[in-house]
Amino acid sequence: MEQKLTALRAVMESADFWTDPERAAKVNREQKRIVDELAKWRRMDKELEDAEVLLDLADEENDEAAAKEAGAAIESLEPRVKQLKLERMLSGEHDQSDCFLSINAGAGGTEAQDWASMLSRMYMRYFERMGYEVEILDEQPGEEAGIKSIMFAVRGQYAYGYLKAERGVHRLVRISPFDANKRRHTSFAAVFVLPDIEEDISVEINPEDLRVDTYRASGHGGQKVNKTSSAVRITHLPTNTVVQCQNERSQHKNRAFCMKVLKARLYQLEERKQKEKIEAFSSDKKEIEWGSQIRSYVLQPYQLIKDLRTDHETGNVQAVLDGAIHPFIEAYLMQESMNGKPPPAKPEPEPAQARAE
Repeated sequence: MEQKLTALRAVMESADFWTDPERAAKVNREQKRIVDELAKWRRMDKELEDAEVLLDLADEENDEAAAKEAGAAIESLEPRVKQLKLERMLSGEHDQSDCFLSINAGAGGTEAQDWASMLSRMYMRYFERMGYEVEILDEQPGEEAGIKSIMFAVRGQYAYGYLKAERGVHRLVRISPFDANKRRHTSFAAVFVLPDIEEDISVEINPEDLRVDTYRASGHGGQKVNKTSSAVRITHLPTNTVVQCQNERSQHKNRAFCMKVLKARLYQLEERKQKEKIEAFSSDKKEIEWGSQIRSYVLQPYQLIKDLRTDHETGNVQAVLDGAIHPFIEAYLMQESMNGKPPPAKPEPEPAQARAE
């Protein structure tokens, strides 16, 4: 990292560095990332040296207070070392990239749309915990409650590396708040995660292959209703890939976001063709239904959240729904690093009366 930092700083000192603003911004981001990461390692190294000095002092002077202080220092280092070891596993081509995360409600109307809204809240809380910047690019509200779909742009170190663990179908079992007979229902929602492809990666897009539609952005009424056709939907005709964005009031900005997401999706499709080894994106093809889920969230008749790929589970369902999903992500990454490929979801028998009775 120190050698790379020296090389980057040499580039930044060159006379023509600012002639290409996009390249300069990319180098600046990379330089900041390495500076921050080096600071973590140096800070922990210094704390470890201080603890060793305290231990030597405790041994020589038989000083219990110094020994306790050294022990506390070591305990505070352990979770940070674990986190950095986890980050060392994130060595994939795009693991350090920003990403796009989208949630789509499965079949089931209001039930599934409410579940998609619950997942959206869970991820927003997780983004806050991780210190990620997040922007809602597109949101389609449900007819009665919840959302049909939502797409986030997530910016932060290792955003894609961590969130790729969330790709797949998420299943909820609960007593429906929308059922007057208080029956138990099973709902599904799918989570898709795409890396934010850097601008220097070549993805050829022929303008003649695009159909661009504009429409008025949807909203909840009042002052927030957009009076102009600022929302943009772009269809890539050869692959039938559709992306849309209505977050910005500017049609130009919405189109730019659409092109960015389209570029990421087309890159992903091309990567699948050329590299069979990458199964990481294969969950995009799964149906949002029984048998394809990666994680089950059971709220009734008992409380348990279980990942079917790693068997990691917890009974503290409220904490998870409040964003405490990192242990599930850690378990996925650990298993992926040991197996060399993403762990598959294990088949789960359908419990009696799990669907709406």
